Amino acid sequence: MASTDRLRRITEAVREAGSVGVAELAALTGASEMTIRRDLEALADQGVLERYHGGARSLLLRGEEPPFALRTQEGLDVKRRIAAEVAGLVADGESVLLDSGTTCLEVARALQHRRLTVMPLSLHAVNALVGAAELTLLVPGGRPRAGELALTGPLTEASLAALRFDTAVIGCCGLGAKEGLTAYDLDDAAVKRAAIASARRVVAVAEGAKFQRTALAFVAPVSALHAVVTDAQAPEDETAAIAAAGVTVHRV
Repeated sequence: MASTDRLRRITEAVREAGSVGVAELAALTGASEMTIRRDLEALADQGVLERYHGGARSLLLRGEEPPFALRTQEGLDVKRRIAAEVAGLVADGESVLLDSGTTCLEVARALQHRRLTVMPLSLHAVNALVGAAELTLLVPGGRPRAGELALTGPLTEASLAALRFDTAVIGCCGLGAKEGLTAYDLDDAAVKRAAIASARRVVAVAEGAKFQRTALAFVAPVSALHAVVTDAQAPEDETAAIAAAGVTVHRV
């Protein structure tokens, strides 16, 4: 099992059970107990769990978003393929609003060498685009969320209200034909709504697993989207229902 897959399995197991022993995690992942102990130390450093002698207990509540540092390594190949597809949907010369999140960070990297005007809503993406020779970078105001470095608050929303974009690329924590686009954080959801309102075209990016989730904060119905870019693991019944609502679904 790859390291990133193992870390995800450990995080999920500890989160579901509340606390799990090293031996049980070793049996679950097929790794040695020494490897599991190293993994637990890494996850403890990221604030995912707390170590105790012989095991670990979760610091994440059910329905709470895992730390950014952990999510950056999850499904990286899928996120890069989604990013490449999004880049292909954007024409040179467009103004692009880029949401926060790990998938949107990969979109930022895919747009680095394009002739575009881009305003990222995350300092991670701002850092990825600083110095791009052909690209015009706009930076909104706002308060960065710890770890995520997503910009939120009235300054961010005012920046969005003052501008109009050709395309907004929106990330999400959950997506469904019935539940719509959802997010874990209420402030983040407010920024996403402002982003949708400021764009002529809205493209949502979501790995297939996000179609199985509904987060706390409602952002928008799927009818507010023009396109969804996802991967082959997205449930066909959900993507068909979203397409029936008039949204173009791209699978990569």
